Amino acid sequence: MARVWISLRLVVPAVWFGMILALSFIETPLKFLAPGITLPIGLGLGRIVFWALAIAGWVLLLVLTIAAIPRPRITRADVIVLAALWVVLGIETFLIRPALSARSDVIIAGGDPGGSSLHYVYIAADLVLLALLLVWSMRMLRRHVRVAE
Repeated sequence: MARVWISLRLVVPAVWFGMILALSFIETPLKFLAPGITLPIGLGLGRIVFWALAIAGWVLLLVLTIAAIPRPRITRADVIVLAALWVVLGIETFLIRPALSARSDVIIAGGDPGGSSLHYVYIAADLVLLALLLVWSMRMLRRHVRVAE
């Protein structure tokens, strides 16, 4: 059974990493280059995609947290990385994304919400998530290789 937990500790962050990379850093900028995609349509699509990404992120984080509980136990440093993932995803989901949705509501309605650095804050939060997932994965990979030796 330990192999299942180890596998989940490795696979789940890799899947989540790929989703963030693909959706936040590839799909999002490219969608606005597609023919016929207006700013309101692009923002509407983006809102749906990013809420779906948030839901998937919470599910994956929950699975990762559950996978961290059984043996082999994780270290205090692993707990800190896991807690940081919870905090950053919470900030993205409950603080940054609602503010971005409110701005997109104004644009979709034809208004101008003015300048904002929220997109850069969201990008920074995604980069922090990617870094944390990479740190977690490297820690688990090192531990898995030691177990296999």
